[in-house]
Parts: sequence; structure tokens; C-alpha cells
Amino acid sequence: KKNKIMNQNVLIDKEVKKKYLNFLKLQEVLSEPFRDKERQLNDFYFPIAELIKKKFKKKTSIIGLSGGQGSGKSTISKILKIILKEKYNLETAIFSIDDFYKTLKQRKEMAKIVHPLFSVRGVPGTHDTRLLLDCIIRLRKKNFKRVIIPKFDKSIDNRLPKKKWQVIKKKPDVIIFE
Repeated sequence: KKNKIMNQNVLIDKEVKKKYLNFLKLQEVLSEPFRDKERQLNDFYFPIAELIKKKFKKKTSIIGLSGGQGSGKSTISKILKIILKEKYNLETAIFSIDDFYKTLKQRKEMAKIVHPLFSVRGVPGTHDTRLLLDCIIRLRKKNFKRVIIPKFDKSIDNRLPKKKWQVIKKKPDVIIFE
């Protein structure tokens, strides 16, 4: 029986590795290929996913991931999502604090009333923290109903229309919040 479980784990790990490598292939650019892919999977991503799995009980776990712009938060999040789903069958939702910027209209109004800096993203007070909290509360509810998460487009400095927001249809076991 132990050999059967070990063989099953090897098959799962091979499937995770395949999806991981395919994902990285889509992310790579010729000038900056990912290096030591398999070592990173085994020595970095698998242990982190294992820690997340051990911490998960029955209530949705929230994992905070921070780092500078372009440091790899989104890539790490997506890799962990692959592992958590394929290896541990955990539903994972990923979203960024950037998606919760107030609308351009709201920030312009604040800039007129409070201070001109509110027209710029990133200033304290430019995130819609009520909307963020509401989304997290709804994602963690026992009687889960689908939740829509805003999407912010920095190229237009505004939220996308609601029809383009992320739809979470299954209650997540894990939320990765960048």
C-alpha cells in the first residue's frame, strides 16, 4: 500500500512538473530565461506549497505575498496555484492590491477636495479598502456564492468594466493576495 501511495505521488509530481514547465515556457523571454527550473520547483515551490497545505484546515487561508514591482509575485502566485490544485486539490484564488485602486473618477474627486496627489495611484487612501474587505469576507463565507474581483488596468489608469472582472465560482481553500 505504501508503494502505491508513493507511485501515485510520483505521478502527481510529474504532472505538476509538466504544468509548471509549460507555464514557465509561456512566461519566459529570450533575454531572461528562467534558470534551475526543476531545482526551484523541488527546493522552493514544493516546500512552500507543503507549508500552505499543512496550515490549511477547513477555513479559507489567506497568504500575503509582497515584493517590489516586477519581483515575481504574480509568477510565484500562479506556480503555487498550479501545485496547490494539482498536488493537494486545493482551490486557490489570486488577486492583487493593485486591482483595488479606486476609480480614476473617484481619485480625481479626492484630488480636488483633499489633495492633488490623490489623482496618482499608490498614495495612501487610493485603494478601495471597503471593496477589498467585502471581497475577502465573501470569499471566506460558509455559504459561498460567486464573487467578482475587480481588475485594474494601469495602461488606462482605471478599473476595467465589470464584465472583465475576475469571477470566482468555487469557494477558495487558499487566497493568495499580492
